[in-house]
Amino acid sequence: MSARIGVAVMAALLALYILLVGQRAWLLLGSQQPAGIVMGIALVVLPLIAAWAIWREIRFGMRASALAARLEDEGGLPSDELDVRPSGRPQRDQVDELFPAYRADVEAHPDDWRAWFRVGLAYDGAGDRRRARQAIRTAIALERGR
Repeated sequence: MSARIGVAVMAALLALYILLVGQRAWLLLGSQQPAGIVMGIALVVLPLIAAWAIWREIRFGMRASALAARLEDEGGLPSDELDVRPSGRPQRDQVDELFPAYRADVEAHPDDWRAWFRVGLAYDGAGDRRRARQAIRTAIALERGR
């Protein structure tokens, strides 16, 4: 729930930022000076890029949460009991021991979004966020293409 509140706060702050920057961009575009016009265009483009990036992350989070809930309802989430650090993250050496089984599941079922989601969770537990996100993106794409 706190993550959703954080996302809502960030989205509200982005909206306020876009409004304030939009006002400045309008003034600069109306300045009729080349440098002002270029800066005004930049002030229009950069917030659009930021809004796109935030929307992409929000959409990823919503889709990943939906898949996690679906997998939990099916009883397919990993049930391995792992010791956790004070931060709440699992002990890396224990995740490393379990990882080969999840990787083998993906190799055996490359078109199964459930296997990809579980290997994404294993990557995340091992601290490899880049591969975790890629595996979960693959799971999302496979589930959507069913």
